[in-house]
Amino acid sequence: MRQASVSDLDLGSFEEFCRQVFGETVDEPLVLLEKWKLIRPLEGMRHPTVAGLLLFGREPQRFLPYAYVTAARIPGEDPSGEPSDRKRIEGTLFQILKDTSRFLRLHLPVSHQIKGFEPEAHPELPERALREVVVNALVHRDYTLSAPIRVFVLDDRIEIRSPGTLPNTVTVDMVKAGMAHVLRNPQLYTFFLKAGYVTDTGNGFRRVIRDVKQAIGREPDIRIEGNESVVSIPRRPS
Repeated sequence: MRQASVSDLDLGSFEEFCRQVFGETVDEPLVLLEKWKLIRPLEGMRHPTVAGLLLFGREPQRFLPYAYVTAARIPGEDPSGEPSDRKRIEGTLFQILKDTSRFLRLHLPVSHQIKGFEPEAHPELPERALREVVVNALVHRDYTLSAPIRVFVLDDRIEIRSPGTLPNTVTVDMVKAGMAHVLRNPQLYTFFLKAGYVTDTGNGFRRVIRDVKQAIGREPDIRIEGNESVVSIPRRPS
């Protein structure tokens, strides 16, 4: 991105990522960033790519103002209702994932059962399934569309609305069956794979279906509405 410079990247955060993932110190971070296409030489200067800013930018939304999540708790079943809590979640994609997960945990009840001498937590919905859906939205959304990801916590369901339809020839049925593994943003996907957030098997939504059905006996759904991909995860009736 021509408007940004290398100083707009948090090299310390990149080096810490490499230490945690690879267990080794980075001697020449700029060389590695260029190798992984997170910076690009242009007219004698290095500039961060969109992926570089999204993953390790100091203020990604300064250059990509639509790359955020709107999270809202809306009482009732109508997404157009008045939110009782709303948060604009910004930062790098890793920070957005962490804060979106925290928002969902805040608004989903956790029951506790005593086993032995200690209480055992039982979230209403499996955290692994929720994380998978949020990761997919962050990694596979269409970043050419000037719109945020929207996360709604309703009384009867969770909705995650991601800008962009499914890529290329992928259909909803293919996603549900685990038959699609097309990467819209390969650099983003690669780093979430390195961090252990995806498995690279193309079966993510099948796992979500299985986990949610085991937890509450009902299956989540995925559909296309206009220019959005919508994942709807049912909640347990109160």
